Amino acid sequence: MAEPLLDIKDLKIEATSYPPGEAPRNVTLVEGVSFQLEKGRVLGLIGESGAGKSTIGLSSMAYGRGGVRITGGSIQLNGRDLRQTDAAGLRAVRGRDVTYVAQSAAAAFNPARRLMEQVIEATLRHDLASQSEAEARAVALFRKLGLPDPESFGTRYPHQVSGGQLQRAMTAMALCPKPDLVVFDEPTTALDVTTQIDVLAAIKEAIRDTGVAALYITHDLAVVAQVADDIMVLRHGKMVEYGTTEQIITAPREDYTRALVSVRSIEHEEKAPADPILTVSHVTARYRGTNFDVLKDITVDLPAGQTLAVVGESGSGKSTLARAITGLLPPSAGKITFAGRTLAPALKDRSKDDLRELQMIYQMADTAMNPRQTVGTIIGRPLEFYFGLTGEAKRQRLQELLDQIEMGAGYIDRYPAELSGGQKQRVCIARALAAKPRLIICDEVTSALDPLVADGILKLLLNLQQREHVAYLFITHDLATVRAISDRIAVMYRGEVVRYGQKSDVLAPPFDDYTDLLLSSVPEMRLGWLEEVIANRKMESGGN
Repeated sequence: MAEPLLDIKDLKIEATSYPPGEAPRNVTLVEGVSFQLEKGRVLGLIGESGAGKSTIGLSSMAYGRGGVRITGGSIQLNGRDLRQTDAAGLRAVRGRDVTYVAQSAAAAFNPARRLMEQVIEATLRHDLASQSEAEARAVALFRKLGLPDPESFGTRYPHQVSGGQLQRAMTAMALCPKPDLVVFDEPTTALDVTTQIDVLAAIKEAIRDTGVAALYITHDLAVVAQVADDIMVLRHGKMVEYGTTEQIITAPREDYTRALVSVRSIEHEEKAPADPILTVSHVTARYRGTNFDVLKDITVDLPAGQTLAVVGESGSGKSTLARAITGLLPPSAGKITFAGRTLAPALKDRSKDDLRELQMIYQMADTAMNPRQTVGTIIGRPLEFYFGLTGEAKRQRLQELLDQIEMGAGYIDRYPAELSGGQKQRVCIARALAAKPRLIICDEVTSALDPLVADGILKLLLNLQQREHVAYLFITHDLATVRAISDRIAVMYRGEVVRYGQKSDVLAPPFDDYTDLLLSSVPEMRLGWLEEVIANRKMESGGN
């Protein structure tokens, strides 16, 4: 039997926690995890936020970020014990034998350097190819990954491409050195479903063609089912279950695995049409310095206490519409009416009531909060700004808000670093609720969360809507989320609304081509689904 490419035994990983007012203490993040990975095979690591997935993935490079330490076990890559390898030896391994695709490409790329420079950097640094050969490899990967104008794509800067395109560029960067092992850390989490299929197909094809092995980290079991040969389910840093992909999705043995397989149990009855609290009328907008419209004649409305889901692929204009509504991108034509009054196009010209009644929750809770402020300070700021609350009155309201998000007053003095991903997003929800808004714009608020945590956030939002009668404009690329929470749906494509109406109408055939593409792109938790979708698309396009 061939020696495994990656052999991890009895892995133990620790970190140091610094609780406010207490002495530092060691915390065990991963304990007793063992597995082997052969060349050409893919192991999926799945579990909720904080399960240890990314920590284990990075350990295959003998790396721990943020003060994380590998304190036990062995890590063998190509027969080499990485825990016994010095710093120079590890530098030689990283970026050559093993590469990494991070979840947030936007944070991983240098904004001041062109994409081509960064994509080929590791290949050149390890003397794996000449510059012309590396650039040719990169262009071939750009083409394989479905990036626009592959011959010139590398001349762009990171800010000049969409989030989905940047994520594919990072996949190209990881594959360019032709490594033995690639660690994919949530590589499609931030992608729309149509782009996700292209990236998944490209990853699967690259693994098949090159014989590279991969660790595929994700919280989406339907996604990992399309690319992984085996799956390890993790929770609280320990292995819950390990088996073939087929066994895990069709016959899970453990209760926790069964919960992951059956997630998204929300049932939300569509509300009847009512008078709108928000009306967007024939809005057109473009970014300063450009000569094309990013929003084109948009007209939608949203009744009080209801949810309008805005769905579409990366670059379709979803978040740009949110920027226009909030005044961050003043429209060049059209108007926006809110609560019976016409909003000033620019944020700086809006009243304090406009600001208070229209709040926003962002996709990445990590970057939406000041890491040096406590939960109480973060949520308390709008209480002071809008209502002048201080002292005991402020603390009582803080406790009410924390109770509303099902966290409790015990979290008031904690810092963001001491919270899980789901808890951070709940704090952002509480901060928005603190202003007593009538409308909250939710911009991909569950896309970075694992299914169980996302399910809890969606249920919380629906309960709050019922209790507070707040309206939601819910921006997402997740069709399962759309089905779960929306009353109305607007499908956007290239800056236009191509389908709009009540949920029951929008999700009922006959469909326009783009909506049909979106709905057919939602991953199903069964083997062979990805191949079926790709084959169907090839047939529809005449085999090209």
